[in-house]
Amino acid sequence: MNPAQLAPFTIAVPDEELRDLAERLARTRFPPPLPGDDWDTGVPVAYLRELVEYWHTGYDWRAAEQAINDWSQFITRIDGTRIHFLHVRSPHPGALPLLLTHGWPGSVAEFLDIIGPLTDPSRHGGEPADAFHVVVPSLPGFGFSGPVPDAGWDTDRIARAWAELMRRLNYHRYGVHGGDIGAAVSPAVARAAPGHVVGVHVNGSLGMPGPDTPQADLAALTDLERGRVAQVQAFMREQYGYIAIQSTRPQTLAAALADSPAGQLAWILDKFREWTYPRQALPDTVIGRDRLLTNVMIYWLTRTAGSAAYVGYAQPPPGPPPGPSGVPTAAIMFAHDVGIRRYAGTSNNITTWTDIDHGGHFAALEEPELLTSHIRTFFRDLRPATT
Repeated sequence: MNPAQLAPFTIAVPDEELRDLAERLARTRFPPPLPGDDWDTGVPVAYLRELVEYWHTGYDWRAAEQAINDWSQFITRIDGTRIHFLHVRSPHPGALPLLLTHGWPGSVAEFLDIIGPLTDPSRHGGEPADAFHVVVPSLPGFGFSGPVPDAGWDTDRIARAWAELMRRLNYHRYGVHGGDIGAAVSPAVARAAPGHVVGVHVNGSLGMPGPDTPQADLAALTDLERGRVAQVQAFMREQYGYIAIQSTRPQTLAAALADSPAGQLAWILDKFREWTYPRQALPDTVIGRDRLLTNVMIYWLTRTAGSAAYVGYAQPPPGPPPGPSGVPTAAIMFAHDVGIRRYAGTSNNITTWTDIDHGGHFAALEEPELLTSHIRTFFRDLRPATT
């Protein structure tokens, strides 16, 4: 492939891959439950058994595969790395290009419910003037982008690749949106290409305080902000283990997750339970089993548990915080999120900040209508005369 070529792509998983998965699921060797068999020690064995059984006997990958293939997909190579992306053009003239970036443990499947409302708002209760052309890449090392061939894929390098992708699509003025890793990549795209990005929209933890926030700073925080500091501190005590493993031994972890579908499911399922809202609810009651399993399937079929961990967490040590790009930036913070505006403003030109008392980390999956509305409203006054 010519490095600048955009090749059409269709997901077509061989039948033998699905037969192999079915055999592995049927042979799953579950661990004995720990005392209590509850979420304090990880995914309960009883719940994992239930979802593995549904995966084996009730889930339809071919239907999920078709749902993704209903949207146009392409492959290109940027900076030596394969990049898979969805590219859905709006039928409305004057639509604004919008780049959507997922995170870990997500995939392009996160955005399937909002592509239609964003590209064709008139069919989804919106106005044609709010239409977008949507570009949804798989992060380097994730899913159908496949493993990366070299190191150094930090957020800045991904941002430069995204700017190059939009250039290849002949989009000269566009917006960006992201959550989780995407909430770091999207502002970085604006810093990499400030003359091309009209606005940055994120959900998630933009401007997270550190776990050692000085007491003098805490005293000036609101009750809501102090609650978010407490969330970060609890996360560092109770949930940081997966980052420690993925950032130091991603290849060792990959050996287990690429061989055991139940292991891959449990590793991802644990985070969907912790980060969806409300936390006490089972994740398949918040998002739905089929969408949860589609997301897991993308990791399983592409064998990218290790490379996704490598790109997502095996990053170089952080340097000084970057300065603002000058590009207008909006943040929507759902109940699970821990962003604080005063910290976010040091590196971002915050023009819109919205706190929501419900919803979790996976906004496009959990609150698609609210997220879509917020994106439409923010970009309404930022649309250039021509795109």
